[in-house]
Amino acid sequence: MKNETVAAESASPISPNPIDHVLSERTDLSKYGPNARMLLVLQIRLTIDDIDTVASTALTDDPLDKKCDLVYVDRDNGVAVIAQAFEATVIKAAAKQNKASDLNTGVSWLLSRPLEELPPALQAAAKELRAALEDHAIHQLHIWFVHNLDESKNVGDELKTVEHTARNAVATNFPGVLLDEVVAVEVGRDTQIEWYNEHQTPILVTETFKLEVTGGYETTGSDWKAYATTVPASWIHSIFQTHKGKLFSANLRDYLGSKANDKNINHQIKLTASQDGGHFWAFNNGLTVLVNGIHWETIDQKTILEVKGLSIVNGAQTTGAIGSLPAPPPSTSEVQIRFIQCTKPDTVRDIIINNNSQNRLEVADFRSNDAVQKRLKKEFESIPDAEYRGRRGGYEDSVKPPKNLLPSDACVQALAIMHQHPVVAYNQKSQVWTDDQLYSKYFSEQTHAPHIVFSFALMRSVEAAKLQLRKKPADQQTSDDKALNDFFSGRGSLFVLASAIASCLEIVTAKPLPNVFRVSFGSKVSPTKAQAYWAPLVEAMLPFCAQLQPAVDNVLRDEKIVATAVGSFRSVVSSVKKYHTQVFLEFTKHVEIGD
Repeated sequence: MKNETVAAESASPISPNPIDHVLSERTDLSKYGPNARMLLVLQIRLTIDDIDTVASTALTDDPLDKKCDLVYVDRDNGVAVIAQAFEATVIKAAAKQNKASDLNTGVSWLLSRPLEELPPALQAAAKELRAALEDHAIHQLHIWFVHNLDESKNVGDELKTVEHTARNAVATNFPGVLLDEVVAVEVGRDTQIEWYNEHQTPILVTETFKLEVTGGYETTGSDWKAYATTVPASWIHSIFQTHKGKLFSANLRDYLGSKANDKNINHQIKLTASQDGGHFWAFNNGLTVLVNGIHWETIDQKTILEVKGLSIVNGAQTTGAIGSLPAPPPSTSEVQIRFIQCTKPDTVRDIIINNNSQNRLEVADFRSNDAVQKRLKKEFESIPDAEYRGRRGGYEDSVKPPKNLLPSDACVQALAIMHQHPVVAYNQKSQVWTDDQLYSKYFSEQTHAPHIVFSFALMRSVEAAKLQLRKKPADQQTSDDKALNDFFSGRGSLFVLASAIASCLEIVTAKPLPNVFRVSFGSKVSPTKAQAYWAPLVEAMLPFCAQLQPAVDNVLRDEKIVATAVGSFRSVVSSVKKYHTQVFLEFTKHVEIGD
């Protein structure tokens, strides 16, 4: 993207919105320059814990990016985002229309042009996006034009063309792939404010609803009260059609869409609601809804329930599945529901977290209660400048995460990298939280906080090396720099490089390491200091990246190819170790092997 000074109609500074205020406090994003806003919006909208690792892979911004600054592919949630960023430094009525039309070019290159015609950064992004589409792993494609100006009709009209181009490209190049949603959005100040408010405000839908129910019961706590009952599924359909995503303002996850296969729970919800309404109440867990007020009374043997405002805390998938049906479900379809009223902020937050949507990914949140995670959180109390939570982030973390937070997903990825599973780190990080067998590989009685810091710092050090190289002006880059840039442009390159470096620990330390879980920098080393210990070693090993290219070309999809490439890397390091004796010795001074 370009950080441009727009020809001013007024020389007055751009008026702030909440995102501007957050950006001023998020010093961790300043290193991304004019892409910072785009990354913050992505983090808030998709509730991303670790934006740094996402940025290191998803950013494509360079002179040859073909108008795409970011291509984010999330197989876990079935979402892909193509974005262009524009940061005006002087106020103007609206962003330039041609900036939006540039996205048309970018979408065409990503989805339609032969891969060999694309520049390296975009080629890697296109390869990953196309593979995810071919695997039917994506069901929502979002195209964003992110800027800091007011939104306009002209830009909106141009983005409709972009949306049309994307739909046609998918239909033409990926026959059989049916996406639930393809949408191009101008993410200017109004949309940023709306998305920020949705993220921060528990209840955005504030109107009063009255409906007749078939009975229910009230229960109360010290600072809350609730009413449990049954409502027609057709009412759920109606409120979703009216309010869409605002219904989920207090939910950690929005509606994830539904793919037409037997394994997708949302597709099954649709089938049951529309075709087997008599069993829906028995088959479905129902909804938990946060409200501003509840009142019910019985009049002429009819129970009339009145609720003021609502946000669905648990049941976003049920709501979205019912609400996206082409017609209201039959009268036989009923949904169990409980409405909770609470005004105490701390309790509201706990209600939101503990009633988090139960779709596949959210099982991760409840790992925070197992014995390993409790022990790790206790151990981290003695690690300087480090905060560990042992679960995916709470509902406010995407806006202002703690400065010293080690995001849970990043810790999983770092452990998988250290223990020679870069394929898991890149493609299966969420499965670690939901699959007991996979989880136990990385979190057991052997896992300790200093080892997590050791692993995390390696991953961050490789990310920092890539970012530093990207900032080097093109006219100052040597041929080796350019070759390394080409390597880093590949999706998954960071993960396989970090894993390859970890595989060389015995070569570096000249010591047998029968149990890598025991290796660390000790219990008094912060993540920042640990990253500094890794940095010289990472720099020394960067020239050997060519050995890993086959794994990157394969987008880390084949474990055998990855293992072979890592083995080649290790062989080269072994053959030249005498030239790096000082670097290896300096690194080894800080390493503790453990008992």
